[in-house]
Amino acid sequence: MANLRIHYLQHVAFEGLGSIEEWALNNGHLLSVTKLYEAAVYLDINEIDWLIVMGGPMGVYDEDKYGWLIEEKKYIQQAIAAGKTVLGICLGSQLIAEVLGAKVYPNNEKEIGWFDIHLTPTAVNNELFFDAPPTIKVFHWHGDTFDLPKDALHLAYSEACKHQAFIYNKKVLGLQFHIETTEESLEDMSTYGTEELEEGKKYIQSAEKIYHQRSLAQSNKTLLFTLLDRLAAM
Repeated sequence: MANLRIHYLQHVAFEGLGSIEEWALNNGHLLSVTKLYEAAVYLDINEIDWLIVMGGPMGVYDEDKYGWLIEEKKYIQQAIAAGKTVLGICLGSQLIAEVLGAKVYPNNEKEIGWFDIHLTPTAVNNELFFDAPPTIKVFHWHGDTFDLPKDALHLAYSEACKHQAFIYNKKVLGLQFHIETTEESLEDMSTYGTEELEEGKKYIQSAEKIYHQRSLAQSNKTLLFTLLDRLAAM
């Protein structure tokens, strides 16, 4: 595997790369970051091979509150147009979907905790997911969803959310769920997002229940590393 120049966009201090960082460093890839919550500095698009867009509590439509979203969307569009490999997680997937012309909007239900995703028939035959289990329990923390971008392949869904994963042009992958989660990042998200953990909601788990299932982060990491290896090979 060639050494890649991986640039990532981070929206809040408590949502970093998670286990993606371990994969990148283990494979000798170079990491750089634009921290949107600080003075944002973007690398020239020709200086990167991959762009990874992380999650965050804001919405893609919050440009009045987070003015940097305007430039961020332009940068994502540049990366896609330049043929870079682009990976979006949670908010990142929503930003990619909007950049590709799809509508992003509040889902009927917030989905927070460990819930199953189901692979579509397309995913089962796709080179990224072809030997993955048809049902996988992954971590979620999102209130918004998106329509499937035109010409994108639908890869996964959950009971609460129809569009959980898609791939566009074999190089642009959107994951609504947090497959990069580590035990540490679980604690951080639960701490900073305590007010969203409403009791009595079908698709919202308590902080205790979330952390009780923290061992799932290890199996998620195994799947993540396989996806990243295959994405790099493509």
